Amino acid sequence: QVQLVESGGGLVQAGGSLRLSCAASGRTFSSYVMGWFRQAPGKERQFVAAISRSGGITEYADSVKGRFTISRDNAKNTVYLQMDNLRPEDTAVYYCAADFRYGNIRVATYEYMYWGQGTRVTVSS
Repeated sequence: QVQLVESGGGLVQAGGSLRLSCAASGRTFSSYVMGWFRQAPGKERQFVAAISRSGGITEYADSVKGRFTISRDNAKNTVYLQMDNLRPEDTAVYYCAADFRYGNIRVATYEYMYWGQGTRVTVSS
């Protein structure tokens, strides 16, 4: 089992940047595929980005490509989401997710076993 704790959310103006962190504890961090998802009010949770166990492969939702960067530091048991050029439509609660069952990146919520509690990001116009 793994515990995930997100941090780094907050209020930012459109065009600004935030860096989210997700600290993991428990099972060996490098054995997990990691993902970031977000959920806006009244909407379903949606995929944002994912990263392979080694960090060598990443995938992004079309809506964030070129603006967001996912990375991980296996020595620090942490995954990051650098968010640049933020837009009001990026406003949501952002969740970190982990799974060890699959070898490849996953983009569906049901494919992740472990979830953090979320961190809120608000982008003002």
